Amino acid sequence: MNLSLSLRKHLDGDRSLWSRIDQPLVILTFGLALFGWMMITSASMDFAAQVHGDSFALMIRHGVYLAMGAVTFALMVHLPLAFWYRISGLLLLFGLVSLVLVLIPGIGREINGSWRWIHLGVITIQPSEAMKVAMVIYVAGYLVRRQDEVRTSWAGFLKPLMVVALVTSLLLAQPDFGAVIILMATIMGMMFMGGVRPGQFFVTIAVAIMSAGLMAVTQTYRVQRLLSFMDPWAEGNVYGSGYQLTQALIAFGRGEWFGVGLGNSLQKLFYLPEAHTDFITAIIAEEFGLFGMVLLLLVLSALVGRMLWIGWRADRSGHPFSAYLCYGVVIIFALQIFINIGVNTGLLPTKGLTLPFISYGGSSLLTCFAMVGLVSRVSLELHSETSAEPLVKGVDA
Repeated sequence: MNLSLSLRKHLDGDRSLWSRIDQPLVILTFGLALFGWMMITSASMDFAAQVHGDSFALMIRHGVYLAMGAVTFALMVHLPLAFWYRISGLLLLFGLVSLVLVLIPGIGREINGSWRWIHLGVITIQPSEAMKVAMVIYVAGYLVRRQDEVRTSWAGFLKPLMVVALVTSLLLAQPDFGAVIILMATIMGMMFMGGVRPGQFFVTIAVAIMSAGLMAVTQTYRVQRLLSFMDPWAEGNVYGSGYQLTQALIAFGRGEWFGVGLGNSLQKLFYLPEAHTDFITAIIAEEFGLFGMVLLLLVLSALVGRMLWIGWRADRSGHPFSAYLCYGVVIIFALQIFINIGVNTGLLPTKGLTLPFISYGGSSLLTCFAMVGLVSRVSLELHSETSAEPLVKGVDA
């Protein structure tokens, strides 16, 4: 009852909210999202015409998700952080249930051999994306509630890792190795920020790396990806497991300094698979060249840097829950940007991960808006002198 009254008061009374929101973060977020929409339109027209019979089908669909993302962002900005702190356990439970449901035939949807999607009529959701947000909120709350235990005992350190182990097991059953890497690295990073002892941290990191290596070499298709990554131009790889990478590298080569121009990519004409999703970076490089890629990297870096700065301010102001939220979001964004660009340029083995706000994908876009909305809420409450509900500071829950 108290929670509902607090939410009602906050939603009805905070009329000056949008005048106090972090403007640079909003500009960077929506600027990237609109640029991504433009690039998806360019990269998907021929594919959409062949598969859907309408050149603008994916553009329209992504536009709908973009509008939903804006609504999601607004919702996350309006809701107080204390609300998310209190329901962190419920969010985790909901995420776990959704990861189980996606594995059930008839509920989950199989695409290219993976069970990662749930079809809900007009939209399709990917539970692993929502799980990223749920885990960040849950671990941030845990680090506040159990701060002393986390820093002084193995039990406090291992409890959240047991939850991570359960989540990663469900993700591997889909399978979604990329989400496992992102999630494990994010939670370990948050635990490090939470002040765990170095011995605990580095032992766990060593075990995680060995486990990831073991998982990588126990699946035939992963071994093939590793081999093609080492030499994608080798005989048998060019038109086999290294095909995507070689086509992406050709796109980078065609782009040269300033690109071939918006809409003039050749690689998107069915040469480069997933041109509008995981490999859209290569199309950007082809159409805008090195200059365009450097500019895009600067904008993405500014977005990550701004969120890191907000987290640092929350930490310095004595609001650990807010700081951990920001750090978790920053790690997710930084890792996905690094991995996506690394895969597109051949610096990392091929792995399907979207470029935040740029790649096609409704679940990814909504998750990105939700995470930036959380960070924007942190910034807003830091600026508020008379917030409807103060930032969480070690509140018991």
